[in-house]
Amino acid sequence: MDKGARRSFWEVMDDMDRRIIFLILLVVVTLPLIISVGGEIPPTAPVISAHESVEALEAGDYLMVSIDFDATSAPELMPMLRSVLRQAFAKDVKVIMLGHIAIGLPLGHTALEQVAAEYDAEYGVDYVNLGYRPGYIAVMIAMGREIEDIFGTDYQGTPIRDMEVTRDIHSYADIDLLFGFEHGAVIDYWVRYAQARFNQKMTFGTTAVMAPDAYPYLQSGQIEGLIGGLKGAAEYETLIGQPGLGTRGMPAQQWGHLLVIGFIVLGNLGYYFTKGKRKRSGETA
Repeated sequence: MDKGARRSFWEVMDDMDRRIIFLILLVVVTLPLIISVGGEIPPTAPVISAHESVEALEAGDYLMVSIDFDATSAPELMPMLRSVLRQAFAKDVKVIMLGHIAIGLPLGHTALEQVAAEYDAEYGVDYVNLGYRPGYIAVMIAMGREIEDIFGTDYQGTPIRDMEVTRDIHSYADIDLLFGFEHGAVIDYWVRYAQARFNQKMTFGTTAVMAPDAYPYLQSGQIEGLIGGLKGAAEYETLIGQPGLGTRGMPAQQWGHLLVIGFIVLGNLGYYFTKGKRKRSGETA
């Protein structure tokens, strides 16, 4: 390729319409989801620890699930939530769901109902959704004394003492494991008030951007395990032997990242090869 042809190529790249870039990104991200190119993702130690914390539960034990995210973080957190619920119901563990982000709790409830149906679990007997109460710090502290004081009814208004699953549940002392799904600072308050004050055993799944902030809790032994981002969700799916959206989403995420990096490289090369012409034409470099 001669010098002129090469310059023309970089000029085209430099002036590429952003809509074309977005279209290419859409194709690259969508194709792996359609053709299911995902494979098993080797689990890392924090995810293995999270899996083991649930695996240690026995039939009849209680798992409290906290939905502390909304739709913006659902692509990362919903796959791990479904995996944890599948693992729990497969072991006949009782599931108690609640949440500290009101607009995200319906997402958690949808996953709970769908997974419960897969295992023929019965609402009020095998699982329950307590719903949302405002003021998460006050809620966390009150639950350490008497859950009924703050969650007297479930999300439908049914008294918790009228349901078999919550009839004998009073405080953290009756909860064998708390599993929180987090996209913000609620994880800090869970550790600060439920773990440090009431010694509640807990494990967390977080968005990728939040995972670094949670690792000190894992290293200090304050939490049992940690699932970080979509990659962590895919690893958890590998551990339970049920590939899902996490496993399918990883190739899309990887190719999307590679494409963005490629565009950055091309953009810089385009600037390098065209800046001389800009200077000669009187444009600002």
